[in-house]
Amino acid sequence: MNYFEFFNLKPAFQIDEGELKRRFYENSRKYHPDFYTLASEAKQAATLELSTLNNQAYQTLADPDRRMKYLLEYKGVLAAEGNNDIPPDFLMEMMELNEALLELEMAPDAEALETLQYQLKAQEDTLYAEVAAILATYDDDTATAQELSAIKDYYLKKRYLLRIRESLTKLNLA
Repeated sequence: MNYFEFFNLKPAFQIDEGELKRRFYENSRKYHPDFYTLASEAKQAATLELSTLNNQAYQTLADPDRRMKYLLEYKGVLAAEGNNDIPPDFLMEMMELNEALLELEMAPDAEALETLQYQLKAQEDTLYAEVAAILATYDDDTATAQELSAIKDYYLKKRYLLRIRESLTKLNLA
């Protein structure tokens, strides 16, 4: 059973988070191990497994990035970590950001850092704008390979930009 089925939600990249939380709490009460202390060992084990599934599923679906990764993997579009290709044209575009990051690592400069952060945010916003409509109107029953590919590319590019952002936060410009 996939996580969406577990919560009786239609697979989507954007979900009603309030409804997810309501179903999580409902399942938490339903599968809480304390309510099964007098049940058989098999029933206790099954309940503990469902309680664990409830927590794992909620943690995944409540986080938009983890949800996106999960759904792309579920649809068979996203390969295992390290086995996905980032579009080469995007990598060429990122050369400038990577060079600016290298310069900052060699010679810290608060103004250059601010400029790079602005460029990074603009790139993130542009990437999101390219797939926002697909994410908002995604229908698991009618999704095309082209739509899923666009979302996969967005996810991979977003992860790439996140690594640059993490590198920026590690810089100590104080």
